[in-house]
Amino acid sequence: MSSSRLGSRLAVCLLNISEARRKYIVENIAKVALEKNGQKHPEASVLNIFSDQDYNRSVITIAASVDKLGLAKDLVLHVPGCSVFLFGEADLPKKRSLVQRRKQLGWFTRRDFSALEPDLGAAPARRCGVTGVGASPYVMNCNVTIDSQDLSVGREIAHAIRGSSAHGLKGVQAMAFPHEGKIEIACNVESFENQETTDTSEGSQYVTYSVLGDRFSYVSPHYIEAQVKKLASNQGIGTIGRALVGFTPPECKNCAEYAIKENIGEFWKIREGVFM
Repeated sequence: MSSSRLGSRLAVCLLNISEARRKYIVENIAKVALEKNGQKHPEASVLNIFSDQDYNRSVITIAASVDKLGLAKDLVLHVPGCSVFLFGEADLPKKRSLVQRRKQLGWFTRRDFSALEPDLGAAPARRCGVTGVGASPYVMNCNVTIDSQDLSVGREIAHAIRGSSAHGLKGVQAMAFPHEGKIEIACNVESFENQETTDTSEGSQYVTYSVLGDRFSYVSPHYIEAQVKKLASNQGIGTIGRALVGFTPPECKNCAEYAIKENIGEFWKIREGVFM
């Protein structure tokens, strides 16, 4: 995304880590993103930290000037044993999606990664595992919980709304997981280039925004929730709630501009007092 207010281009990184129950570790990792060579980054901010206690995973939202981000190379150079696979716009020229790469790697089923050849870094070791680094116009996470413990129903709903299905939602990758005694429909919602749609309201199916004259669209979180609710209702099941992990593209741009302009590195600590 571009920022005329800052006179620079901004990029946002969603850093997923396998830790949530030890808050100090998560926050220490977040603070590392604000430093380079022991000095504070003047154009970087951690906008949000979302921690899931059930799965012991956290998502850290980092915003910075495009020129300041070099995540994949920095990981390989500074983290011993780090093994990286690339997806999306980072996986040139193939541009394979995260779903494709996960299937190729046996991401959810494989226990031995030693035979894999990473795109960057060392051969995978059990201690470090494999890290995925990708790029896309923008991606957010929208999760909807259904009032059921039936995973098969959750999988049916996830299949129905994902973009690869015949009548699914473009840009949506969805999976169903047991979560806190219920079933969660977890969605990655990717933006995609769209020169035709002009609707910008959150209540519509697709919401459009512009970056440097190019139009992009994404499925509204409200619409995703409505579709899950409808599909669950057809099975006689209700929904419990929706969780947006991070921000919509316009929200993210506003928060990033404000945080970097005001030099607020640890924005996640004060965001609710500034943006609601």
